[in-house]
Amino acid sequence: MADKVHNHRRKFLKNTLLQSIALAIGAPVVYGKNLTKDILPIALFEEGILSKIPGKSDLLTLLNDRPVNAETPAHLLDNDLTPNDLFFVRNNGIPPSNPDKNQWTLSFDGESVKSKKTYSLEELKNKFEPVKLIITLECGGNGRKEFNPPAKGNQWSTGAVGCAEWTGVKLKDVLKDVGLKSDATYLAYYGKDSHLSGDPKKDSISRGVPIQKAMEDESIIAWEMNGKDIPLMNGYPLRLVFGGYPASCSGKWLSKIAIRNKVHDGAKMGGQSYRIPCDPVAPGAKVEDSEMCIIENMPVKSLITYPQTGATIKKNQSLPIRGHAWTHELSIKLVEYSIDFGINWKPCNLLPATNRYAWQNFSAEIQFPKTGYYEVWARATDSSGDSQPIILPGWNPKGYLNNACHRIAIKVES
Repeated sequence: MADKVHNHRRKFLKNTLLQSIALAIGAPVVYGKNLTKDILPIALFEEGILSKIPGKSDLLTLLNDRPVNAETPAHLLDNDLTPNDLFFVRNNGIPPSNPDKNQWTLSFDGESVKSKKTYSLEELKNKFEPVKLIITLECGGNGRKEFNPPAKGNQWSTGAVGCAEWTGVKLKDVLKDVGLKSDATYLAYYGKDSHLSGDPKKDSISRGVPIQKAMEDESIIAWEMNGKDIPLMNGYPLRLVFGGYPASCSGKWLSKIAIRNKVHDGAKMGGQSYRIPCDPVAPGAKVEDSEMCIIENMPVKSLITYPQTGATIKKNQSLPIRGHAWTHELSIKLVEYSIDFGINWKPCNLLPATNRYAWQNFSAEIQFPKTGYYEVWARATDSSGDSQPIILPGWNPKGYLNNACHRIAIKVES
């Protein structure tokens, strides 16, 4: 008898909640019975504020102004390549003022180089074969605002990601010219951005990648973005670009590379920066630094870029959707959508990538059975078989690697 009363009460509370949500949204929540206690309709969340960043569109959402951090609303990422003025900004310090590309140099040193060398930007352009690659960059904390309990850091939603055509040289070609010792373990970068404190002895950030990552064909030293000089806020005049790793590894305002014989120990490499618990922990748990592991591969992910969340269509009208999916693996093999809160899934049309680490475009045409509130969810699966989770993945203290399915709100009216 007690169980029946409990179940009746739970059903009553859920129905009451759905009615309240429907009033707030202005339409009944179709398939609302499929919602769980962990998922609220995306229509209940508010937009951010506008940015005022030199060289960037006012349509970016500003999260922080010291240092400057801004993301791109999902519907503005609809282009195959993210325009330079819409590409997200993730800074840890203060960018250099008026850097001169004609005087810019890049030096190489460290325990594991055979000889220290310095190249001018012009020498890099003329000595090594240039390459153009389309590569996706994503902040490791993209999606942080969804974590509960809240995680510290910039509260990114979905827009700390972008895909551009980068022009530069293969990092491995330059490393071969420099010469590496057999104990080369890690590549570390140093940039010309200043620490927020103004202390010239402090680095705002100095991260890197294992040497095997540095030697990939797609790892490059870049000076152009979409056929133009890289914007100042994205690393002008020179930066690293590593696909499939957190964007924090792709050092901006690049002035020095050190080849280490151990894992790099620079700024934002230790403690809990860009690290997650080595083993799963309970939400809100305190995790010791010694139990945290460095983030390397980014997870499979997708984003619906059309239509904008909150779109309204008429009954019997089909809805075209499109978006992008990306991964650290070789490719995305499947993108699906759901309109009933993840109970049923249908495949999208999926285009191949131009090259590894470029995002892939997907599209679909959706029919809705009746009027009301819906959500369209997207789920990608990559070539290794990894798929996005429906709800928030493993909690971690800094809110990294959220690759839960993206969802947008849709109203169908008579």
